[in-house]
Amino acid sequence: MNRWRVIIDTDPGVDDAAAILLALASPEIELLGISVVAGNVGLEASVRNACKLVAVARRPDVPVYAGAARPLVRDQVFGKYANVGAFSDALVPATDVRPRQLSAVQFIADKAREATANGHKITICAIGPLTNIALALLLHPDVVAGVEQIVAMGGAFSALGHRTAWSEYNVHADPHAADIVWNSGVPLVLFPLDVTMQALFSEDDFRGFEARGGLPGKCLARLLRAYDRSDIARYGRPGGPIHDAMTVAWLVRPELFQGQMTAIGVTVDGPTAGHTWADFYGRTDHAANAMVMKTANEAGFRQLLVERIANLGANITPAGENAA
Repeated sequence: MNRWRVIIDTDPGVDDAAAILLALASPEIELLGISVVAGNVGLEASVRNACKLVAVARRPDVPVYAGAARPLVRDQVFGKYANVGAFSDALVPATDVRPRQLSAVQFIADKAREATANGHKITICAIGPLTNIALALLLHPDVVAGVEQIVAMGGAFSALGHRTAWSEYNVHADPHAADIVWNSGVPLVLFPLDVTMQALFSEDDFRGFEARGGLPGKCLARLLRAYDRSDIARYGRPGGPIHDAMTVAWLVRPELFQGQMTAIGVTVDGPTAGHTWADFYGRTDHAANAMVMKTANEAGFRQLLVERIANLGANITPAGENAA
């Protein structure tokens, strides 16, 4: 079995929690570490959330690194639930797991250099603002050689935005970083809102996490219920997306998704800063720089996430469920 060597760059975040737990539950993935960026919540709270998640999964061996506390240029814009702060202990138990001393940016650079030296490139799953990755590329240009691909949740095309009318949050939060990553030359796989909104999770799925997933599943169900993302007016039916987990699911089950190579870019300033554009119909002379995912197998993705969380929970004894 081919194993992806993966860094998850994240701002946890409920969707991020699902992505991290899916990666930890998947034998196809060797999770090298979690690099954290401010986004959904501030950096300190994001780091605490990441530490809680590896503890819940009984994987304190997976290192967590703190990265950028603010965007490269623009004023800081936090996520919808930033006022809540870190996951409460009632949702995800407290832990004594702490981040490593090395910075997230240096961690990314070090792993990319190791990958260049040993011939086993890394994949970065980018599920938050792209500040850490942009800084690694700017400060350590040789990083490019060690990165096989960046699989990012970001952008919005026909779906339009969810924090503004024209932009998806991860890009909106640091458009200058997105511009650097989009144009880095590293192969890019992009999951925009157009595809992540095709798969909606409902109470049936939450009960599946809860009943079969042990402590990780219970925590994920609690988070999804506490931070409801349903929007019948927008989606036309009950349920809500778990955007970020699609990046990990693509590594595990790529046949669930279909995409198109195209040129993409981002507006970095002005009234529509954060807008990501795509040239799906070849109207410009820009070279294709991303595989943009366009369709998802909703049933397959939902089943994968529920089953993998169940597998993760099965490895944790009931006696250990109250401790983290």
